[in-house]
Amino acid sequence: MKMNDVRSMAKNLDIKTFGKSKAALIREVQRKQGNFDCFGSAGDFCDQNDCVFRSACLSKK
Repeated sequence: MKMNDVRSMAKNLDIKTFGKSKAALIREVQRKQGNFDCFGSAGDFCDQNDCVFRSACLSKK
């Protein structure tokens, strides 16, 4: 997912995006959507099946 996509998603959730890294924004979006804010830290396993960033996160090995 591109940074502009993440910013758009964050803005739709009323998250301020200025000066934040992509990973920080994704973690805030995860929290707002009711998931753990764990982007990039899952390793090989993730039980957050409803997270829109799940596949991107698991591919960040």
